[in-house]
Amino acid sequence: MIKDAYFDTFMGPGWPTLKFMEPYFTHPATDFGWFPNSSNDSASIKLLGLNGTEHLPLGRGQNAIILNMNGNPEHGVLLGYYRITGGASRQDWLSKGDTTRLKEWVDSLHGTPLPVGLFIPFAEAWKAVKEFMETEGQLPTSIEWIKGEDLPEGTFPDP
Repeated sequence: MIKDAYFDTFMGPGWPTLKFMEPYFTHPATDFGWFPNSSNDSASIKLLGLNGTEHLPLGRGQNAIILNMNGNPEHGVLLGYYRITGGASRQDWLSKGDTTRLKEWVDSLHGTPLPVGLFIPFAEAWKAVKEFMETEGQLPTSIEWIKGEDLPEGTFPDP
Protein backbone atom coordinates (compact mmCIF):
# COMPACT_ATOMS: atom_id res chain seq x y z
CA MET A 1 0.00 0.00 0.00
CA ILE A 2 1.28 3.44 -0.93
CA LYS A 3 0.26 6.63 0.87
CA ASP A 4 0.21 9.76 -1.24
CA ALA A 5 -1.16 13.26 -0.83
CA TYR A 6 -1.43 16.66 -2.42
CA PHE A 7 -2.30 19.27 0.19
CA ASP A 8 -1.22 22.89 -0.37
CA THR A 9 2.60 22.84 -0.18
CA PHE A 10 2.77 19.13 0.73
CA MET A 11 3.18 16.83 -2.24
CA GLY A 12 3.65 13.14 -1.46
CA PRO A 13 4.76 10.50 -1.25
CA GLY A 14 3.33 9.98 2.19
CA TRP A 15 0.75 11.99 4.08
CA PRO A 16 1.23 15.33 5.79
CA THR A 17 0.98 15.31 9.57
CA LEU A 18 -2.26 16.15 11.32
CA LYS A 19 -0.46 19.11 12.90
CA PHE A 20 0.40 20.44 9.41
CA MET A 21 -3.19 20.07 8.15
CA GLU A 22 -5.25 21.19 11.14
CA PRO A 23 -4.84 24.99 10.72
CA TYR A 24 -6.33 24.81 7.21
CA PHE A 25 -9.56 23.63 8.82
CA THR A 26 -9.50 25.52 12.11
CA HIS A 27 -8.26 28.83 10.66
CA PRO A 28 -9.07 28.67 6.94
CA ALA A 29 -7.91 31.43 4.62
CA THR A 30 -10.56 34.01 3.93
CA ASP A 31 -8.97 35.47 0.84
CA PHE A 32 -9.16 34.17 -2.74
CA GLY A 33 -8.86 30.44 -2.08
CA TRP A 34 -8.65 27.87 0.66
CA PHE A 35 -4.86 27.80 0.59
CA PRO A 36 -3.22 31.19 1.23
CA ASN A 37 -1.09 32.59 -1.58
CA SER A 38 -2.24 29.83 -3.91
CA SER A 39 -4.44 29.53 -6.95
CA ASN A 40 -5.63 26.14 -5.73
CA ASP A 41 -8.58 25.13 -3.59
CA SER A 42 -8.42 21.36 -3.85
CA ALA A 43 -6.45 18.60 -2.16
CA SER A 44 -6.38 14.82 -1.88
CA ILE A 45 -5.16 12.05 0.39
CA LYS A 46 -4.74 8.61 -1.15
CA LEU A 47 -4.12 4.99 -0.33
CA LEU A 48 -2.94 3.32 -3.53
CA GLY A 49 -2.29 -0.31 -4.31
CA LEU A 50 -4.42 -1.90 -1.62
CA ASN A 51 -4.41 -5.70 -1.31
CA GLY A 52 -1.11 -6.08 -3.15
CA THR A 53 -2.15 -4.19 -6.30
CA GLU A 54 0.62 -1.55 -6.16
CA HIS A 55 2.14 -2.78 -9.41
CA LEU A 56 -1.08 -2.33 -11.41
CA PRO A 57 -2.27 0.95 -12.99
CA LEU A 58 -5.07 2.90 -11.28
CA GLY A 59 -8.33 2.06 -13.00
CA ARG A 60 -6.84 -1.13 -14.44
CA GLY A 61 -6.50 -3.46 -11.51
CA GLN A 62 -5.15 -1.24 -8.75
CA ASN A 63 -7.31 -0.89 -5.64
CA ALA A 64 -7.34 2.56 -4.07
CA ILE A 65 -9.11 4.83 -1.64
CA ILE A 66 -9.03 8.56 -2.31
CA LEU A 67 -10.34 11.42 -0.20
CA ASN A 68 -10.71 14.56 -2.28
CA MET A 69 -11.30 17.97 -0.74
CA ASN A 70 -12.50 21.24 -2.26
CA GLY A 71 -12.40 24.22 0.07
CA ASN A 72 -14.32 27.45 -0.27
CA PRO A 73 -13.93 30.33 2.21
CA GLU A 74 -17.69 30.99 2.24
CA HIS A 75 -19.14 27.47 2.10
CA GLY A 76 -16.60 25.19 3.81
CA VAL A 77 -15.30 21.93 2.35
CA LEU A 78 -16.76 19.43 -0.08
CA LEU A 79 -15.38 15.96 0.64
CA GLY A 80 -15.41 13.14 -1.87
CA TYR A 81 -14.56 9.61 -0.71
CA TYR A 82 -13.80 7.20 -3.54
CA ARG A 83 -13.12 3.48 -3.25
CA ILE A 84 -11.78 2.06 -6.49
CA THR A 85 -11.67 -1.69 -6.75
CA GLY A 86 -9.99 -3.69 -9.45
CA GLY A 87 -10.90 -2.31 -12.83
CA ALA A 88 -12.81 0.88 -13.27
CA SER A 89 -15.54 0.01 -10.74
CA ARG A 90 -15.88 2.73 -8.17
CA GLN A 91 -17.98 3.52 -5.16
CA ASP A 92 -18.23 7.14 -4.17
CA TRP A 93 -19.65 9.10 -1.29
CA LEU A 94 -19.81 12.86 -0.87
CA SER A 95 -20.15 14.99 2.22
CA LYS A 96 -23.80 15.78 2.90
CA GLY A 97 -24.47 19.42 3.58
CA ASP A 98 -27.73 21.30 3.03
CA THR A 99 -29.20 19.13 0.27
CA THR A 100 -31.85 21.76 -0.49
CA ARG A 101 -28.97 23.64 -2.13
CA LEU A 102 -27.83 20.92 -4.55
CA LYS A 103 -28.93 23.03 -7.52
CA GLU A 104 -26.83 26.02 -6.38
CA TRP A 105 -23.21 26.04 -7.46
CA VAL A 106 -19.96 27.76 -6.64
CA ASP A 107 -17.05 27.56 -9.07
CA SER A 108 -13.80 26.06 -7.88
CA LEU A 109 -10.66 28.01 -8.71
CA HIS A 110 -10.30 25.61 -11.66
CA GLY A 111 -13.70 26.66 -13.04
CA THR A 112 -15.57 23.51 -12.01
CA PRO A 113 -19.12 24.15 -10.71
CA LEU A 114 -19.54 22.46 -7.32
CA PRO A 115 -22.92 22.02 -5.58
CA VAL A 116 -23.21 24.22 -2.49
CA GLY A 117 -25.39 21.53 -0.87
CA LEU A 118 -22.43 19.17 -0.51
CA PHE A 119 -20.19 21.59 1.39
CA ILE A 120 -19.86 21.19 5.15
CA PRO A 121 -18.27 23.55 7.71
CA PHE A 122 -14.47 23.47 7.95
CA ALA A 123 -14.56 22.16 11.54
CA GLU A 124 -16.80 19.24 10.55
CA ALA A 125 -14.62 18.45 7.54
CA TRP A 126 -11.57 18.40 9.81
CA LYS A 127 -13.17 15.71 11.99
CA ALA A 128 -13.73 13.55 8.90
CA VAL A 129 -10.26 14.11 7.43
CA LYS A 130 -8.61 13.34 10.76
CA GLU A 131 -10.73 10.19 11.15
CA PHE A 132 -9.86 9.10 7.59
CA MET A 133 -6.16 9.39 8.38
CA GLU A 134 -6.36 7.76 11.81
CA THR A 135 -8.35 4.78 10.49
CA GLU A 136 -6.13 4.27 7.43
CA GLY A 137 -8.77 5.17 4.89
CA GLN A 138 -12.03 3.97 6.41
CA LEU A 139 -15.15 5.96 5.46
CA PRO A 140 -15.43 8.47 8.33
CA THR A 141 -18.50 8.16 10.53
CA SER A 142 -18.13 11.63 12.07
CA ILE A 143 -20.11 13.28 9.24
CA GLU A 144 -23.07 12.38 7.05
CA TRP A 145 -22.37 11.10 3.54
CA ILE A 146 -24.49 10.72 0.45
CA LYS A 147 -23.78 8.08 -2.17
CA GLY A 148 -22.90 9.53 -5.53
CA GLU A 149 -25.51 7.33 -7.18
CA ASP A 150 -28.20 8.85 -4.94
CA LEU A 151 -27.58 12.41 -6.13
CA PRO A 152 -30.11 13.88 -8.54
CA GLU A 153 -29.08 14.19 -12.16
CA GLY A 154 -27.39 17.50 -12.88
CA THR A 155 -25.88 17.87 -9.39
CA PHE A 156 -22.49 18.21 -11.08
CA PRO A 157 -23.12 20.11 -14.32
CA ASP A 158 -20.55 20.33 -17.07
CA PRO A 159 -18.26 23.34 -16.58
